[in-house]
Amino acid sequence: MLKLHRIMKFLVCVVLVTSFLGCASTQKSSSAGEYVDDTVITTKVKTAILGDPALKVFQINVETFKGEVQLSGFVDSPQAVTKAGEVARSVKGVVKVKNDLIVK
Repeated sequence: MLKLHRIMKFLVCVVLVTSFLGCASTQKSSSAGEYVDDTVITTKVKTAILGDPALKVFQINVETFKGEVQLSGFVDSPQAVTKAGEVARSVKGVVKVKNDLIVK
């Protein structure tokens, strides 16, 4: 009976460890929690960009992965590229900004 109890404890530990590792993120994928966080960051960055009168008229795409924000699209001036990067960096939760905006 004692041996059965130890085996059950061991199996429960193995299942718990496996389930935690299954939810962990890798370099190319994110966990459910990270995905939700990235979605929130993307929404906040888009809102901040639309809220800036100098950037409102441009088509700027925003993608986020593990807190890293990537800006892409077209703007009319180098100043708009710089401003978009500054606005994105100012959002809470942004770890890094990759600014791939192109001046038309």
